[in-house]
Amino acid sequence: MELKVVGAGLGRTGTNSLKLALEQLLGAPCYHMYEVAAHPADAAVWHAAVRGERVDWDELLGGYAATVDWPASAFWGELLEANPGALVLLSTREDAAQWWESAARTIIPTVSEPLPTGDPDTAARRAMIRDMMRLRFTPRWRERDGAIAAYERHNAHVRAAVPAERLIDWRPGDGWAPICSALGVAVPDEPFPHLNTTAQFRSRQQRDADRRA
Repeated sequence: MELKVVGAGLGRTGTNSLKLALEQLLGAPCYHMYEVAAHPADAAVWHAAVRGERVDWDELLGGYAATVDWPASAFWGELLEANPGALVLLSTREDAAQWWESAARTIIPTVSEPLPTGDPDTAARRAMIRDMMRLRFTPRWRERDGAIAAYERHNAHVRAAVPAERLIDWRPGDGWAPICSALGVAVPDEPFPHLNTTAQFRSRQQRDADRRA
């Protein structure tokens, strides 16, 4: 299955909600960071990609109709090259400061935690994410100014590189309409999903920590 939508938006830009929305619209799975947790062997493949090694995208993403979130969004250009008919979905927050405030309370501290010695899958996934952030985002990913500059640079690059007719420039408040219009499908008669708020993210991380303790 070829990808119909390649997500270029970074983590904490509504990607969990987008995953559910795209799965509903496309009738097929959407790859999100959650898939790396559900399929631990994927972490090694993504880590190889981060190191610049050749990856068989069809093998890794076979059966998926779309991608959103990290790590896939760090390779949106490669995925688009491998799926030339796909649309590019760039999800962003209202402004870069809002994105940083969300990331600084969720992704940044979680990925910065020591690698767990008793949980090799989590350790491998976290090590991959750290290298991805350092090599495919910015070495200053833990710093507010460095991360915000990289976030803005990433979004500007996507907007400049993708033709307007193939780009869905989306914010969480936009809901269904821009995505459905680009895909040529009807707008569902139900609210757009809104999941993985900062509070939900932190609650889930605490449950995971308690489980490993």
